Amino acid sequence: MGDTPTIATADRILDLAEELVQTRGVNGMSYADISAGLGITKASLHYHFATKADLVRALIDRYSSRFFAQLHVIEEGETDAAVRLREYAQVYGGVLARGRMCLCGMLASDYETLSPDAQSEVAQFFERNTEWLARVIAEGVRDGELTETAPPRDAAETLLAGLEGAMLVSRPFEGSQRFDTISAALLNALGAAPRPAA
Repeated sequence: MGDTPTIATADRILDLAEELVQTRGVNGMSYADISAGLGITKASLHYHFATKADLVRALIDRYSSRFFAQLHVIEEGETDAAVRLREYAQVYGGVLARGRMCLCGMLASDYETLSPDAQSEVAQFFERNTEWLARVIAEGVRDGELTETAPPRDAAETLLAGLEGAMLVSRPFEGSQRFDTISAALLNALGAAPRPAA
């Protein structure tokens, strides 16, 4: 029972810090913002996350864990590679629909200001995504579910970069129409667009 307030406070800090990074970027998020937003002291913040670098690493760890848990659910629930890719794109679309950007995409834009450990973890996030996509694409091409447009890793990097970029260029506009259009074009190029009903 005694640990509950500590855990709750740490989670609240991470929740607000994640929102701020996803909407403002890491350099637009300060301990003062979090302190004011949660009504807690800066001393309490430093108790949970001694430095901003510690907080950022905790954010990446939590975001990555949740993101790859979603990919596991996609893989466990669907065998068709085209559907897996569409559901992958919807993960990004869901983030954008909440008025946010991919956390690691935002951190990548501030890459040079991150600690070396955070830089490494952001790179690992994108590498794991690329590996997952490359495997899904390779299996889909092998099974005749996808079109081979390039080597699987190249196609995976193109899709990942395209979705991150689609989020970025959609941000100044209301709604998700621009993201949806770009996402559909990326998927269509791989033969992953929804097939007409028979």
